[in-house]
Amino acid sequence: MSRRRVHDEATAAALLDAAEAIVEAEGLEHLTVRRVAERVGTSTRAVYSTLGSMDALVAALGRRAFELLGARIAQLPRSADPAADLIAAGAEGFRRWALDHPALFRVGFQHQVSVPREVWARFAVSAERTLGSLYDLIHRVEQDGGLAGRTLEQATWQFHALCEGLAAMDLRGGLPGSDTDSLPVWADALGALVAGWQVTRPAAAR
Repeated sequence: MSRRRVHDEATAAALLDAAEAIVEAEGLEHLTVRRVAERVGTSTRAVYSTLGSMDALVAALGRRAFELLGARIAQLPRSADPAADLIAAGAEGFRRWALDHPALFRVGFQHQVSVPREVWARFAVSAERTLGSLYDLIHRVEQDGGLAGRTLEQATWQFHALCEGLAAMDLRGGLPGSDTDSLPVWADALGALVAGWQVTRPAAAR
């Protein structure tokens, strides 16, 4: 008869919730296995047995970041307008995810200083999977003639960079002109980018 695991997936989820809350309130530099365990009311052994080392804990946060982002984008309805769907993925998908999970945004997208390269590698697969969803949305725009000679990769990184910049400013204290709701600013900025693709040639092709 197999021995029942003392710590299960529910424990792991609670530990990740605690880790995310600590990073959001105090930054990644204040995250420790002991503090996570204390916040949940369990032992450090629970962290090590369910998630592993400190590096594994951070990697699990990274995976959670991209899994939640991917799920948020996947939940958005698809229409017959590829450009509108792409803009919605940024303005309603990425934006809402970043505002709901600022700590995960920082772990996933602003990790170069705080997350070692070898730890990033542990959640790179999840990041690539989510990026693939963005590729698919932009590929639809490309098929609709909306990239005007840009490669899929160029358009993807331009869109991604704008989303990341908007999110960073939004989390830093709000976007100018957004009052209490930043959605119109996101939609306008992303809409201008996508519309610009349709009417201008990429710089290298001019």
